[in-house]
Amino acid sequence: MDDTFTVRLSKRCLNRRDFLWLLSLSTAGFALAGCAIDPVTGKKQLVLMSEGEEIAIDTKQSPQQFSMDYGPCQDKALNAYLGEVGMSIAAISHRPKMPYSFRGVNAAYVNAYAFPGGSIAATRGILVELDNEAELAALLGHEIGHVNARHTAERMTKGTLIQLALAGGSGYVRSGEYASYAPYLEKIGGMGAGALLASYSRDDEREADRLGMQYMVGAGYNPRGMEGLMALLVQKSQYKPNALELMFSTHPMSQDRLDAARQRAAGEYGDKLKKTLLRERYMDNTVSVRRIKPALLDMQDGASHMAEQKFSEAEISFASALNKVANDYAALLMMAKCKMALKKDQEALRYATMARKVYPSEAQAIQISGISKLALKDFVGAYGDFASFDQIMPGNSQMVFLKGITLDGMGEKEKAAREYNRYLQQVSQGDAASHARQRLTDWGYVK
Repeated sequence: MDDTFTVRLSKRCLNRRDFLWLLSLSTAGFALAGCAIDPVTGKKQLVLMSEGEEIAIDTKQSPQQFSMDYGPCQDKALNAYLGEVGMSIAAISHRPKMPYSFRGVNAAYVNAYAFPGGSIAATRGILVELDNEAELAALLGHEIGHVNARHTAERMTKGTLIQLALAGGSGYVRSGEYASYAPYLEKIGGMGAGALLASYSRDDEREADRLGMQYMVGAGYNPRGMEGLMALLVQKSQYKPNALELMFSTHPMSQDRLDAARQRAAGEYGDKLKKTLLRERYMDNTVSVRRIKPALLDMQDGASHMAEQKFSEAEISFASALNKVANDYAALLMMAKCKMALKKDQEALRYATMARKVYPSEAQAIQISGISKLALKDFVGAYGDFASFDQIMPGNSQMVFLKGITLDGMGEKEKAAREYNRYLQQVSQGDAASHARQRLTDWGYVK
């Protein structure tokens, strides 16, 4: 990007040097006010946000992530069960008054994650691998540990979360050739899994493990649950690493974490080892996801093929999944994105439309429907979908850009310029930003 470029914002032209100077002032101000007390250790902690700001970020970003993971599971009983287990653990944590919430999400990959205000999710992919409620308590306790130690706030202070979020905004436009969106679909709709999540350090993980075991035992669970969870992750990493790729990129795993869990369970919490693991109760409450495990494994295989750009192989895997669960929202959308990668845009739209009927309130199907229509050069239909997505899931910068693209295709230059300009105020780097800036330059809005 040219350091001398200027964007016409209201009546004031701000060049990049001005922007960096202002950013340096704001950063300095944050640093002066950035010392807080770690709620776990009681020591001073350098963070750039208050508790209220943590909650505000969570409120804004967590719905985006849940949608990237194909929305919360539609099984209300399952989500109520996860909430019951999670709240029993959160209640005895160092920050019991945070607005915690717990849900399963429809993604097939293996992961669980927490946002800084206490919004916590576990994918169907990990729920089908757990063996008992004690392991579930360990999983949720670990995520609650991240919230209590304010690890996301610390990661944001160091820029880790911000960098991951920006990484999701590039690579999905090629010189205005609308039909070329298909090869980049994973970078628009499905690749987003994990793009908003913090990448924790090994020290963060060890602290969350320690806190997680402390909290779960305090809530009455057998510490063997944490040992079992760690053993599961080590085992899965050996024979199905692709399914855990995102989990290990955000939650670094190592043998020493398993060893530490074993030592802590046998030593510090040895008197709690006779407690039941509550296996039967877990099996009863997770039957809706466990019975479709073969389909979830097919989806994992398909996602691995997509990552390797083996789209035909992915198509076979997703078809196998849909043969097992014909109306599964995630499987339908994964197939839709695969069809777009194969440039079968009409078929992609059909699968996206089916997904919308299965889960009308979830936004990603609307997004994929719009992108399918964009690839088919149905700009009016695409714009309608993107506008609908924006109403359900406001604040997504990609929608601003895509609305600009559709208005551009409709010949609505002024309206398109307005959307491109809005996008550049939110995202300054990447191929989409370059495209938006070039169009504004072509039209005389940018000097």
